[in-house]
Amino acid sequence: MKRIVLIFGVISGVICSALMLLTVYLSCNTGVIDYDNGVVVGYTGMVIAFSLVFFGVRSYRESAGGTVTFGRAFAVGILIALISCAFYVVSWEVIYFNDVMPDFWAKMSEHELARMKSKGVSAETLEAKRKELAEFKKQYDNPLINAAFTFIEPFPVGLLAALISAGVLRRREPLQPAMA
Repeated sequence: MKRIVLIFGVISGVICSALMLLTVYLSCNTGVIDYDNGVVVGYTGMVIAFSLVFFGVRSYRESAGGTVTFGRAFAVGILIALISCAFYVVSWEVIYFNDVMPDFWAKMSEHELARMKSKGVSAETLEAKRKELAEFKKQYDNPLINAAFTFIEPFPVGLLAALISAGVLRRREPLQPAMA
């Protein structure tokens, strides 16, 4: 089980990290992806990366003689997802704390305030949001809090992939060969 979890977890993590780097580059350095579409592109990348949870659980089932319980399949899937999430967190920590995206927080805050302003919110609401964003940035600059917030971005997708994979791939009895 360890080998399968590590192989599929690392591959999923590399894909997740690579797609994050590509998204960050395209949104912050080229402007090809704006902040609103960045979320869609980012979560699409996570779904692609977490598809390896399914293939990892299937590989485990086949190596176990064609049978796997829901619980064991879920355990394999969630471990793969956790490894992938760890890659995602480490990648973001490197990006955020090494100025790969200079002025990220300022640009993101500016975008959010402009979006709110275009919806016609009051000046008091805008100022409250500005203060909220400034306070959040102070917290976000703490690597542990940053890692926690970053972890909760991909984890629900990985959890869902593990649950779906375990449900679809569970099999109590091996398939019987067809009689000729």
